[in-house]
Amino acid sequence: MSTPMDDRQSAVALSYADKTRAPVVVAKGYGVVAESIMREARQSGLYVHASADLIKLLMQVDLDQQIPPQLYLAAAEVLAWIHGIENAAESSATRILQP
Repeated sequence: MSTPMDDRQSAVALSYADKTRAPVVVAKGYGVVAESIMREARQSGLYVHASADLIKLLMQVDLDQQIPPQLYLAAAEVLAWIHGIENAAESSATRILQP
């Protein structure tokens, strides 16, 4: 059963700055806070990926904590998606710059 709280927009921000460790939850929130997280990410040139199921799971992780091993595969898929977007953007930029 869905409650009004389930229908609120939610967002989780991950940091993967230390490649020797699992990604860390650096921000999370609902409603206005979620909107702010997404706005800041976009303004900073970061990618925003929408996955309601993954967000629900990540909302259970405490701030400044690494994601649990059960979420490694899902996080890896998001990172692969980002990598693909970045490669496509680089490829487009290269084609534009070449004579």
